[in-house]
Amino acid sequence: MSFMPEIIPAIIAKDFGELEKKIKLVEPYVSWVQLDVMDGKFAPEKSWPFVAAAPQGKPAELKNISTSLNLEAHLMVFEPEKEIDAWINSGVKEILIHIESTKNLQEIIKKIKGAGLKAGVVLNLETDVTKIEETFIDSVDLVQFMAIAQIGYHGHPFDDKVIPKIIALRQKYPNVKIAVDGGINSETAKKAAKAGADILVAGSAIFAESNIEKAINELKQSINN
Repeated sequence: MSFMPEIIPAIIAKDFGELEKKIKLVEPYVSWVQLDVMDGKFAPEKSWPFVAAAPQGKPAELKNISTSLNLEAHLMVFEPEKEIDAWINSGVKEILIHIESTKNLQEIIKKIKGAGLKAGVVLNLETDVTKIEETFIDSVDLVQFMAIAQIGYHGHPFDDKVIPKIIALRQKYPNVKIAVDGGINSETAKKAAKAGADILVAGSAIFAESNIEKAINELKQSINN
């Protein structure tokens, strides 16, 4: 395989300190990091900043982190339109919205893009690929497929049901950027890349290992083996 998909670490943080620590752990080895943001409603668990007593305004804390990495926020939250202004002003470069989480997806995407940020849409495993309409493809920078049945957890197994979805979208829209998130490891990374994924989002395959550099390199190497 001549094309090498990008590896993006996914961070689920219980507090700001853990978030900052994990960003620093992967900083030397990647260009982007994805922040998994969960409100305990759309996703069953809560992560930073929703674990705090007063979450309003907390995304702005990201500006306190001195990092060379580009940050993207994967918002696993119900009605993200209520949170979007805080995330637009948080310092992240890209915001990913689940199409299942809102009835105002087009308006949210327009707002993100209008602020000069990248915007992506995310589909849960059971959401049909046909939900990605022409209008979304024209307006977003990325389509991310979840490859696990229950979002909001690291370490859950990769579900092969995502593979035909990647293939179908790639065939219909050859130039769209596709990310796959969930259950990515040295075995499944190759499957997702072969199906047409440009980006592989990995959590436990990276952060559960003691040697972060080795873990990231093994993911990269597995794609071409």
